[in-house]
Amino acid sequence: QVQLEESGGGLVQAGDSLRLSCTSSGRTFSNINMGWFRQAPGEKREFVAGINWSGGTTRYGNSVKGRFTISRDNTKNTVYLQMNSLRPEDTAVYFCARGKPYGGARYDEGAYDSWGQGTQVTVSS
Repeated sequence: QVQLEESGGGLVQAGDSLRLSCTSSGRTFSNINMGWFRQAPGEKREFVAGINWSGGTTRYGNSVKGRFTISRDNTKNTVYLQMNSLRPEDTAVYFCARGKPYGGARYDEGAYDSWGQGTQVTVSS
């Protein structure tokens, strides 16, 4: 059974940076595409970033392009989300998601079949 554990969330001020981590256990990681999504109170879950299985292709939501970077370390079964220039509107619970073998950098939730429990990111103005 796959387990995804996010970490790195917290309370920061606008303009600060945070790095989220998501470690996968239980099944093969190195050939699986991964993604980050977020959900603010009262809002639908939103795509943030995706990375293909090899790390060679990434994709970002429009609201985070140029500020966030997704990366992966297959030797550590971990995917990262580096978040710079944080804004109050980035406040949300951030979820890590696991895709499928040899998957691409996907933005659609249907491309992912396992989800972490989420980590809270709060950005104060």
